[in-house]
Amino acid sequence: MSAPCQKTFEATAARLRACRICRDAPLHGAPLPHEPRPVVQGSAAARLLIASQAPGNRAHRSGVPFSDPSGRRLRSWLGLDEAAFYDPTRVAILPMGACFPGLDAKGGDRPPRRECAPAWRADLLAGLPRST
Repeated sequence: MSAPCQKTFEATAARLRACRICRDAPLHGAPLPHEPRPVVQGSAAARLLIASQAPGNRAHRSGVPFSDPSGRRLRSWLGLDEAAFYDPTRVAILPMGACFPGLDAKGGDRPPRRECAPAWRADLLAGLPRST
């Protein structure tokens, strides 16, 4: 009997960063109105997991999660400086939707795309350490 294939966080994150399902084969609604840029952070060593909705427009442009005032507020709440927060060996950031979903008619962020979490979340979580 062979051992099950172990999926690493890093390998799954690399495949996710190349994902274009929300643009090329959307399962729910219209295709993403811009080029996808999945934003995810972490490693198999990360001890803190931040589960978020989807990157905002600033994170989409920079490729860095929480690169806006909400990130400053979150880092303050957690008592982490930028270096610790953006260290993927310490903090994993996994959004429900890895790409900026675009803006709604009122100028607010749309909800996360529904294709993303079922396609990626379980494999990403499997690559993170488990607490005992």
